[in-house]
Amino acid sequence: MGNLVDRTGAGIPSEHHSDYADDEIDLRELFGVLWDGKWWIGIFTTFSFTIALIYSLSLPNIYLAEALLAPSGGDGAGMRGLAARYGGIAGLAGIALPGGGGEDKTALGLEVLESRVFLQSFIERHDLLVPLIAAKGWNSDTGELIVDASIYDGVSKKWLLPSARQPEMAPSPQASYNALSRLLSVSQDKLKGFVTVEVQHVSPIVAQQWVSWLVADLNTFMKQQDVLEAEKSIEYLSAQVGATNLRDLQAMFYELIQSQTETIMLAEVRAEYLFKTVDPAVVPEEKIGPKRSIICLIGALIGSVSGGLIMIFRHYVYRSRSGN
Repeated sequence: MGNLVDRTGAGIPSEHHSDYADDEIDLRELFGVLWDGKWWIGIFTTFSFTIALIYSLSLPNIYLAEALLAPSGGDGAGMRGLAARYGGIAGLAGIALPGGGGEDKTALGLEVLESRVFLQSFIERHDLLVPLIAAKGWNSDTGELIVDASIYDGVSKKWLLPSARQPEMAPSPQASYNALSRLLSVSQDKLKGFVTVEVQHVSPIVAQQWVSWLVADLNTFMKQQDVLEAEKSIEYLSAQVGATNLRDLQAMFYELIQSQTETIMLAEVRAEYLFKTVDPAVVPEEKIGPKRSIICLIGALIGSVSGGLIMIFRHYVYRSRSGN
């Protein structure tokens, strides 16, 4: 009989019954407060949704252009091989051979692509300050950029940056580099070796153009660097030929000179020197952002939660003042 009483709850202390009842009453009261304030919550939700909608519509569309690249293999492996073969002989003669460092030209090229010096030079070479800093959209009919008149006056060709230390001062090289760095993304598939170069911009035409220019300029830059290094190596090796009477060393130097000459010839005939374009950048047809529907949903959620919290806070403040 005692067990039966326990099953029905008669054996539970009365204070526990009171706690359960209070919890149930509070939960019902909470839902009641929210239901009574549903119109106010709806107003808050609508207002927040409207603000989010206006904000999302004020944001320009962002387009992404990308190119898929593959390393061309022009990394001076022949020179390193010769340096490895003849390194012992050269060491005995006290001669340090050029080109024996064995650096990874692909990794070097990727670092150069995102470097401050290269990107600042890229901006200056192609005169990209206005589309980089002042562009706020594009005309889909003409393909022309829409420039923010509060930043750049296209008629007088003057900058109107409020952050500039002097009136009409153009953006600094550091500011232009930071702006381009935010738009540029470079990644490499470690397993396959393929490299992806991406650029975001308010104009799909500009995005595609910049990707193509970046790849072409990087190949040109690395080609010029290797040609200059090869020419210096040839000059150095030629001097070493005349400085020794040992036939083995002379044969080694002539072979190294031949290798460097081949490097120069290869650079001259190969347009895509460091990276070959597997899939070139095209003008994107669809935007990647902003996600206006998500922005509006977040705005509505913030409004509904804020409205509910305000109604609950108002109810309990009123009840505490009334002493209930």
